[in-house]
Amino acid sequence: MPWLSRTRLRTAGAVLAAALIGGALAAPAASAEPPAGPLTDLVNPFIGSRHDGNTYPGAAVPFGMVQLSPDTGHTTGYGYDDDHIRGFSSVHISGVGCGLGGDLPVLPTTGDITETDYAKYAASYTHDDETARPGYYRVGLKSYGGITAELTATARTGKQRYTFPATDKANVLLNTGQSLHSTVSTRVEVLDSRTIRTSITGRGFCQDTEPYTLHTLTRFDRPFTSYGTWEGDKVTAGSRDSTAAGRHGAYARFDTRTDRTVEATTAISYVDAPGAARNLGAEGGRSFDRTKAAANAEWEQRLGLVRAQGGDTALRRTFYSSLYRSFLAPNIGSDVDGRYTGWDRKTHRATEDGGFTYYQNWSLWDTYRTQAQLLALLAPRESRDMALSVLRIDKESGWLPKWGYGTVETNIMTGDPVTPFLTNAYQQGLLKGHEEEAYAALKKNADGVPPADSPALGREANAEYLKDGFVPYLKGREHAKPGDSDFDHGASATLEYALSDAMLAEMARDLGHDADADRYAARAQNYRRIFDASTGFFRARDGKGAFTGPADPAKSEGFHEGTSWQYQWLVPQDLPGMLTLIGGKEKADQRLDSFFAYQDLLKDPAKTAREVWVNGPYDYYNADKYNPQNEPDLIAPYTYLSTGRPWKTTDVVHAALTLFTDTPSGMTGNDDLGTMSAWMVLSSIGIFPVQPGTDTWGLSTPVFDRVDLTLDRRYHPAGHFTVKAPGTSSDQRYVRSVRLDGAERGQTYLTTDDLRSGRELAFTLGAKPSDWGTDEDAAPPPVGGAEK
Repeated sequence: MPWLSRTRLRTAGAVLAAALIGGALAAPAASAEPPAGPLTDLVNPFIGSRHDGNTYPGAAVPFGMVQLSPDTGHTTGYGYDDDHIRGFSSVHISGVGCGLGGDLPVLPTTGDITETDYAKYAASYTHDDETARPGYYRVGLKSYGGITAELTATARTGKQRYTFPATDKANVLLNTGQSLHSTVSTRVEVLDSRTIRTSITGRGFCQDTEPYTLHTLTRFDRPFTSYGTWEGDKVTAGSRDSTAAGRHGAYARFDTRTDRTVEATTAISYVDAPGAARNLGAEGGRSFDRTKAAANAEWEQRLGLVRAQGGDTALRRTFYSSLYRSFLAPNIGSDVDGRYTGWDRKTHRATEDGGFTYYQNWSLWDTYRTQAQLLALLAPRESRDMALSVLRIDKESGWLPKWGYGTVETNIMTGDPVTPFLTNAYQQGLLKGHEEEAYAALKKNADGVPPADSPALGREANAEYLKDGFVPYLKGREHAKPGDSDFDHGASATLEYALSDAMLAEMARDLGHDADADRYAARAQNYRRIFDASTGFFRARDGKGAFTGPADPAKSEGFHEGTSWQYQWLVPQDLPGMLTLIGGKEKADQRLDSFFAYQDLLKDPAKTAREVWVNGPYDYYNADKYNPQNEPDLIAPYTYLSTGRPWKTTDVVHAALTLFTDTPSGMTGNDDLGTMSAWMVLSSIGIFPVQPGTDTWGLSTPVFDRVDLTLDRRYHPAGHFTVKAPGTSSDQRYVRSVRLDGAERGQTYLTTDDLRSGRELAFTLGAKPSDWGTDEDAAPPPVGGAEK
C-alpha cells in the first residue's frame, strides 16, 4: 500500500464494531434464510470513502476499463468529507495511496464560462441528495441552479445523464488538463455537433513514471447549440481543435428550456482514437436506463456466486460490499477488437494464442496475498487472462511487472510480488498450456536484474542477494530508477525474495526442473540470514553484512511499511523453521499473544482492534503490535495454526473483522485494489491463503451459518462448494471438529484439490477451545523444499 498511509478509524466506527461483536457475530436469528431481495441492494459503494480507504462510489462493472466517479479534491478522487465535486472522471483505481487516474473530469454547469480551474468551478453537494449502488451513481448538485447528475457504465464506456434547470446556457465541461496525476499534454477536437474527441498524456504515481496516453470519445444524445475550448484562463468560443500542456479542455452548450435532460457517453481506449470509436460503437448504443439495468444485472450475477446465510444486515452489507470491491480490479486494457498497448509502446492483439482479454493495473505487492486467490476461486476465467496479461508484459517489455498502471511500470513497493502472483495462478491450474512460458519468465526474474535501459526494477538487489544471501539496507542510497528501492527496505526485501524463491521452487519441482528447484529451495532459507540471535528478531544488515539500525524490533529500520515485529511472521514457506529460531512453539505462542494483545482481546475484541492495534494516521513504524491496516502481516493471525493453538487464529480474525463496517469509514485503511476487501471476504468464509503462491488454504471459524459458492465447472467439476458453521457466534466460535464431505479432518488447512473434489466443509462449534487442529501434522506443511 504505497506512500500515503491509513488513517485511524474513528469513534463512529466503534459503535458499529460493537454491533458486529454483539450482533453480526452474535447468534443469528432463528431463521437463517438467504438475504431477501437483490444482493446489489446490500452493497454500499461509499464504504472506504472516508479516512483513507480511498475507494470510489461511482459507476463501474466488474473489472471494467471505465470507472466513472466523482472527484472532490481528495488525493485519490473522492473524499466523503468534501462538499464540492470537481467533475466526474473516467478512470479510478480503488484504494490506492497516491493520486492516480482522474482523467477527463466532466461537470455540468450553467451560465457563462468564467473559470477553467475545476477547483474553482466545482459544484457543491450534500450526502442527503446522493446515492450509489453497483453500476450507478446519482447526486444533486446545488450550484448552477440545481443540476441532477447520474452515472452508469459498461466495460469501456461511461454514460452520464444530466438534468438541468430551464436555461439556454446549459454547459458540459470536458476538462483534459486536470486529473489526479501529472498531465503532460492534451488535445481536444470538436468533430461535429454531437461529438468531442480528446487525447490525454499523463504520468506519475507516487513518483514520476513513463508517460501513457488515454484516448476518449464523447457523444451527446442531441446536438449542442454552441461549443468552444479553453487554454489556461482563455476561453475561445467556436474553437474546434486545440492542443496544450497545461489547463485545457472543451465545452458543449445546450438549450434546456424545453428538454432539460442531456445524455453523454464517453468511450476510452489506451490504444488510439479509432479504438475509442469502436468501443463506443460496440458498447455505447443503449439508453441510460438499459445500461444501468445491464450493469446491475452483471453485478448481481457476480455477487450471486457467494450466497451467505446467517448474520445480521450490517454484516451482510459489509460482506457483500467487500465482495463487490474485490471484483473492481485488475481492469480490462484491450479494446473490443482485442488490441491493446503493450509496455513496449506498441499495439498488440489479445486475439492470438486462442484469444484472451488483456488486463492491466497490477498492485501486486498487495493483491498477491489475498485478492489473487479469491479471484482464482470465484473468477478463474478472468484470473487466467490476468495471468496471461502479466506474461505478455514480460514478452513485450522484457521483464515482469512489479506495480503496473495502464501501460507503464511504476516500481512502487518492493520485493518480488509477481512470483507468488504467477505461481498462485499455476497452482490453481490457470496456466495450462503456458506453464513453461511462465516458468521461463519467472526464472529470468528470479535470477537476474533488468537492464539499465529498462523501466523495470525487478529484483533490484538480486546481485547482492545471490552473493550474500540478503538484501543490504543502504540508507540514503540514490535511486537508480523512479519508484521504491529494495535497498531502502533491505530486511523486508530479503523476506519477500525468500518467500518468492520458495514458491518458485515448488513450481520448478512440479515441472521437472529439479536442479533449479534445489537452488531456489536453498535460497528460500535466506530468511535466516537476517535473523539476529541477540534480539531474537529479524534485523537489517548493511552493505558490509553488519546488523544495522536500532536493536529494538519495534524501532527497526529496513522494513517496508512495517517493523520487525510485523514482518517476523512473513515466512509462510517455513514456519516450523522460523518458530524454532525464536525458541519453539511455546515461546512463539507467547510472542504472538503479546503481538496481538491477546489477553486484552479476549476481554474486548473490538476495543483492542481499534485502540491497541490501530495506532494513528499512517503509523507503520515504531510498533510492536499487529497492524490490520496493512499488508505485511495479513497472514499473521494464521501463525497460531503452526503453534498448535488454532482457536487463537479465530479469536484474532474475528476481532479484526470488527474493523470492517458498513459506513464510509468502514475500511481498514487503503483497500489496495481489493486486497483488504478480499481479506474480509475470505476470513468471513473461514478459508484463507496462508501460503500465498501455493494452493494452501488455512481454516478459521466462519462468521456465517452457511456459505454456498458457485464455482466454474471447468476448474471445479462439482460446480459448487458449501461451508457450514451452524450456530456460529461470539459465544459459539471455537472449532470442535471439521468434516470434508462427511470425513473427519484434523488438519487446519485445505488444498485447492480438496476444494475442487469436495462439496461440503462442515464445522462443529462450541463455547470453549478443543483439541481440534493441535496434532503435530495438523498445520500447513512447509513449502519449497524446507524440511517437513
